[in-house]
Amino acid sequence: MSPPDQRLWATLIHIGGILFGFLPPLIGYLVLKDRGAFIRAHSATALNFQITLLIAYVVGWVLAFVLIGFLILFAAWVAAIVFGIIAAMKANQGQPYVYPIAIKFVS
Repeated sequence: MSPPDQRLWATLIHIGGILFGFLPPLIGYLVLKDRGAFIRAHSATALNFQITLLIAYVVGWVLAFVLIGFLILFAAWVAAIVFGIIAAMKANQGQPYVYPIAIKFVS
């Protein structure tokens, strides 16, 4: 895959993560991981972040009964939007990006 195509797909994977959760990074990782090092790194990073957010959302909903969970849900939602936009911009520029609060599940 050419470098401009890798940048495009990496950008779309990060934006898809903002809109649809962990499915776009998962599909992107499974389908595109062997097409280039850049797309593999960005799709793995996006997938790790979306899995981390999924865990935060579950913990937030469980703790919503204690009312602190609503703060966790709001913080996770804001982090998904802000870090997703930053990651998409870095991918579009052809630069590597690592989410600051992602747990590394996939390498």
